[in-house]
Amino acid sequence: MKPLNDMEETVFTSAIEGMKQIKSEHDEILTKPFLDVCKMLLPILDKFGAAMAVVKSDINGNITRLDSKYTENPSRFNYLYALVQAELETKTTKNSSSCTNGLLWLTRAMDFLVELFRNLYQHQDWSMQQACNDSYGKTLKKWHGWIASSSFTVAIKLVPDRKKFFEVIASKGDTYADMDRFCVSFSPVLAQIHKFLHSCGVDSMKAA
Repeated sequence: MKPLNDMEETVFTSAIEGMKQIKSEHDEILTKPFLDVCKMLLPILDKFGAAMAVVKSDINGNITRLDSKYTENPSRFNYLYALVQAELETKTTKNSSSCTNGLLWLTRAMDFLVELFRNLYQHQDWSMQQACNDSYGKTLKKWHGWIASSSFTVAIKLVPDRKKFFEVIASKGDTYADMDRFCVSFSPVLAQIHKFLHSCGVDSMKAA
Protein backbone atom coordinates (compact mmCIF):
# COMPACT_ATOMS: atom_id res chain seq x y z
CA MET A 1 0.00 0.00 0.00
CA LYS A 2 1.45 3.31 -1.07
CA PRO A 3 1.32 6.22 1.37
CA LEU A 4 -1.68 8.40 0.56
CA ASN A 5 0.26 11.35 -0.82
CA ASP A 6 1.81 9.03 -3.41
CA MET A 7 -1.55 7.66 -4.53
CA GLU A 8 -3.34 9.26 -7.44
CA GLU A 9 -6.45 10.99 -6.18
CA THR A 10 -9.97 10.67 -7.59
CA VAL A 11 -13.26 12.46 -6.84
CA PHE A 12 -13.83 9.81 -4.15
CA THR A 13 -10.49 10.14 -2.33
CA SER A 14 -11.58 12.67 0.29
CA ALA A 15 -14.73 10.67 1.15
CA ILE A 16 -12.71 7.43 1.44
CA GLU A 17 -10.27 9.22 3.75
CA GLY A 18 -13.16 10.75 5.72
CA MET A 19 -14.57 7.27 6.34
CA LYS A 20 -11.59 6.54 8.61
CA GLN A 21 -12.81 9.18 11.09
CA ILE A 22 -16.50 8.28 11.02
CA LYS A 23 -16.63 5.96 14.03
CA SER A 24 -15.44 6.11 17.62
CA GLU A 25 -13.30 3.33 19.08
CA HIS A 26 -16.57 1.86 20.39
CA ASP A 27 -18.02 1.62 16.86
CA GLU A 28 -20.38 4.58 17.39
CA ILE A 29 -21.02 6.92 14.45
CA LEU A 30 -19.70 10.43 15.08
CA THR A 31 -21.94 13.28 13.92
CA LYS A 32 -19.43 15.69 12.35
CA PRO A 33 -17.33 13.12 10.43
CA PHE A 34 -20.51 11.46 9.09
CA LEU A 35 -21.90 14.79 7.85
CA ASP A 36 -18.50 15.67 6.39
CA VAL A 37 -18.43 12.47 4.30
CA CYS A 38 -21.96 13.19 3.01
CA LYS A 39 -20.83 16.74 2.15
CA MET A 40 -17.85 15.41 0.17
CA LEU A 41 -20.24 13.79 -2.31
CA LEU A 42 -21.88 17.09 -3.28
CA PRO A 43 -19.15 18.12 -5.77
CA ILE A 44 -19.66 14.76 -7.54
CA LEU A 45 -23.40 15.47 -7.78
CA ASP A 46 -22.59 18.78 -9.47
CA LYS A 47 -21.11 16.81 -12.35
CA PHE A 48 -24.57 15.37 -13.09
CA GLY A 49 -25.84 18.88 -13.80
CA ALA A 50 -29.57 19.66 -13.53
CA ALA A 51 -30.49 15.97 -13.14
CA MET A 52 -29.29 15.86 -9.53
CA ALA A 53 -30.18 19.43 -8.51
CA VAL A 54 -33.14 18.31 -6.37
CA VAL A 55 -31.17 15.48 -4.75
CA LYS A 56 -28.28 17.84 -4.01
CA SER A 57 -30.61 20.45 -2.55
CA ASP A 58 -32.26 17.84 -0.27
CA ILE A 59 -28.91 16.45 0.89
CA ASN A 60 -27.53 19.93 1.51
CA GLY A 61 -30.64 20.97 3.47
CA ASN A 62 -30.54 17.91 5.70
CA ILE A 63 -26.79 18.23 6.33
CA THR A 64 -27.33 21.90 7.30
CA ARG A 65 -30.22 20.99 9.64
CA LEU A 66 -28.21 18.31 11.45
CA ASP A 67 -25.05 20.42 11.51
CA SER A 68 -26.91 23.38 13.06
CA LYS A 69 -28.21 21.17 15.87
CA TYR A 70 -24.76 19.64 16.39
CA THR A 71 -23.17 23.11 16.56
CA GLU A 72 -25.60 24.15 19.33
CA ASN A 73 -24.04 21.56 21.64
CA PRO A 74 -21.11 19.60 20.11
CA SER A 75 -20.41 17.58 23.25
CA ARG A 76 -24.04 16.50 23.69
CA PHE A 77 -24.47 15.72 19.99
CA ASN A 78 -21.01 14.28 19.35
CA TYR A 79 -22.63 10.94 18.49
CA LEU A 80 -25.10 10.90 15.60
CA TYR A 81 -27.84 8.99 17.43
CA ALA A 82 -27.93 11.59 20.21
CA LEU A 83 -29.74 13.93 17.78
CA VAL A 84 -32.58 11.39 17.50
CA GLN A 85 -32.55 10.42 21.18
CA ALA A 86 -33.07 14.06 22.18
CA GLU A 87 -36.18 14.21 19.97
CA LEU A 88 -37.49 10.88 21.25
CA GLU A 89 -37.48 12.43 24.73
CA THR A 90 -39.47 15.47 23.55
CA LYS A 91 -41.67 13.39 21.21
CA THR A 92 -40.74 15.57 18.22
CA THR A 93 -39.22 12.91 15.94
CA LYS A 94 -42.19 12.98 13.52
CA ASN A 95 -42.02 16.76 12.95
CA SER A 96 -41.13 17.54 9.35
CA SER A 97 -38.32 19.84 10.52
CA SER A 98 -36.90 17.35 13.05
CA CYS A 99 -33.31 16.12 12.97
CA THR A 100 -34.74 12.58 12.95
CA ASN A 101 -36.54 13.34 9.69
CA GLY A 102 -33.39 15.02 8.35
CA LEU A 103 -31.21 12.04 9.21
CA LEU A 104 -33.71 9.59 7.73
CA TRP A 105 -33.89 11.38 4.36
CA LEU A 106 -30.15 12.06 4.29
CA THR A 107 -29.49 8.34 4.83
CA ARG A 108 -31.99 7.41 2.11
CA ALA A 109 -30.37 9.84 -0.33
CA MET A 110 -26.98 8.28 0.50
CA ASP A 111 -28.51 4.82 -0.13
CA PHE A 112 -29.50 6.05 -3.59
CA LEU A 113 -26.02 7.42 -4.34
CA VAL A 114 -24.23 4.30 -3.11
CA GLU A 115 -26.56 2.14 -5.23
CA LEU A 116 -25.96 4.41 -8.23
CA PHE A 117 -22.18 4.27 -7.87
CA ARG A 118 -22.39 0.51 -7.35
CA ASN A 119 -24.43 0.17 -10.56
CA LEU A 120 -21.95 2.28 -12.51
CA TYR A 121 -19.11 0.11 -11.22
CA GLN A 122 -20.76 -3.30 -11.62
CA HIS A 123 -22.69 -2.65 -14.86
CA GLN A 124 -20.26 -0.79 -17.06
CA ASP A 125 -22.44 -1.53 -20.11
CA TRP A 126 -25.45 0.29 -18.60
CA SER A 127 -26.40 3.80 -19.66
CA MET A 128 -26.44 6.50 -16.97
CA GLN A 129 -30.25 6.64 -17.15
CA GLN A 130 -30.50 2.87 -16.67
CA ALA A 131 -28.15 3.01 -13.66
CA CYS A 132 -30.14 5.90 -12.12
CA ASN A 133 -33.56 4.31 -12.68
CA ASP A 134 -32.44 1.01 -11.18
CA SER A 135 -30.92 2.75 -8.14
CA TYR A 136 -34.02 4.86 -7.62
CA GLY A 137 -36.27 1.79 -7.82
CA LYS A 138 -34.19 -0.01 -5.19
CA THR A 139 -33.93 2.89 -2.73
CA LEU A 140 -35.98 6.10 -2.74
CA LYS A 141 -38.98 5.12 -4.86
CA LYS A 142 -40.90 3.23 -2.17
CA TRP A 143 -40.69 6.24 0.16
CA HIS A 144 -41.81 8.78 -2.44
CA GLY A 145 -45.42 9.67 -3.10
CA TRP A 146 -46.69 10.56 -6.56
CA ILE A 147 -45.37 14.16 -6.60
CA ALA A 148 -41.83 13.34 -5.47
CA SER A 149 -41.70 10.28 -7.71
CA SER A 150 -42.87 12.21 -10.79
CA SER A 151 -40.33 15.01 -10.35
CA PHE A 152 -37.56 12.47 -9.81
CA THR A 153 -38.50 10.56 -12.95
CA VAL A 154 -38.39 13.79 -14.98
CA ALA A 155 -35.02 14.78 -13.47
CA ILE A 156 -33.41 11.42 -14.26
CA LYS A 157 -34.09 12.06 -17.96
CA LEU A 158 -31.61 14.95 -17.74
CA VAL A 159 -28.63 12.84 -16.64
CA PRO A 160 -25.49 13.28 -18.73
CA ASP A 161 -24.22 10.65 -21.10
CA ARG A 162 -22.21 8.07 -19.17
CA LYS A 163 -19.04 8.53 -21.24
CA LYS A 164 -19.18 12.31 -20.84
CA PHE A 165 -19.75 12.01 -17.09
CA PHE A 166 -16.68 9.82 -16.64
CA GLU A 167 -14.62 12.16 -18.79
CA VAL A 168 -15.63 15.04 -16.50
CA ILE A 169 -14.72 13.21 -13.28
CA ALA A 170 -11.61 11.51 -14.73
CA SER A 171 -8.28 11.85 -12.94
CA LYS A 172 -4.96 10.06 -12.87
CA GLY A 173 -6.32 7.73 -10.20
CA ASP A 174 -8.57 4.71 -10.76
CA THR A 175 -12.08 6.21 -10.49
CA TYR A 176 -13.89 2.86 -10.79
CA ALA A 177 -11.78 1.24 -8.06
CA ASP A 178 -12.31 4.18 -5.69
CA MET A 179 -16.03 4.22 -6.47
CA ASP A 180 -16.23 0.58 -5.40
CA ARG A 181 -14.04 1.18 -2.35
CA PHE A 182 -16.30 3.99 -1.20
CA CYS A 183 -19.49 1.93 -1.62
CA VAL A 184 -18.04 -1.04 0.25
CA SER A 185 -17.00 1.09 3.23
CA PHE A 186 -20.06 3.38 3.39
CA SER A 187 -22.85 0.79 2.92
CA PRO A 188 -22.45 -0.82 6.39
CA VAL A 189 -22.59 2.64 8.03
CA LEU A 190 -25.90 3.41 6.30
CA ALA A 191 -27.26 -0.03 7.26
CA GLN A 192 -26.29 0.64 10.88
CA ILE A 193 -28.20 3.96 10.85
CA HIS A 194 -31.30 2.33 9.37
CA LYS A 195 -31.17 -0.36 12.03
CA PHE A 196 -31.07 2.29 14.74
CA LEU A 197 -33.91 4.35 13.17
CA HIS A 198 -35.97 1.18 12.81
CA SER A 199 -35.42 0.35 16.50
CA CYS A 200 -36.81 3.81 17.33
CA GLY A 201 -39.85 3.25 15.10
CA VAL A 202 -39.00 6.14 12.76
CA ASP A 203 -37.68 4.35 9.66
CA SER A 204 -40.90 4.33 7.64
CA MET A 205 -41.85 7.98 7.13
CA LYS A 206 -42.87 8.82 3.56
CA ALA A 207 -42.86 11.90 1.36
CA ALA A 208 -45.80 13.38 -0.55
